[in-house]
Amino acid sequence: MHSYTRLCLWAVALVFGGLLFSATCSAQMDEHKGKAAPQSVTGCLQKGDEAGGVTITGADGKVWELHSKKVKLSEHVGHTVTVTGAEVKQSKATEEKIEPSEKKEASGKEYGDLRVDSLKMVSDSCK
Repeated sequence: MHSYTRLCLWAVALVFGGLLFSATCSAQMDEHKGKAAPQSVTGCLQKGDEAGGVTITGADGKVWELHSKKVKLSEHVGHTVTVTGAEVKQSKATEEKIEPSEKKEASGKEYGDLRVDSLKMVSDSCK
């Protein structure tokens, strides 16, 4: 082979390798971007305004509306607990529909939604 042909083949191999590496890194970044960091909140579990709804207010005053398929939250209403889970990000359209009821529940404080994966009892009462 001529040296020019070899040079062109090497250049194509480097470009293709770079594109493959870039696509792999991008896919890994997207995979991690979708997963929220675990969030833990300790406070008194309270019945929410919505049917079956449960809320907790953290030490920072933020009110969380809790959701879980793994943990029976309603059994712990009136208990001080630590819940751990992922914050649920709402789309703008969903946020606009839900916002008025959440603002009412939060009494004007900062609020969010938390998908609870685990619950740890701190006390069987709220102080």
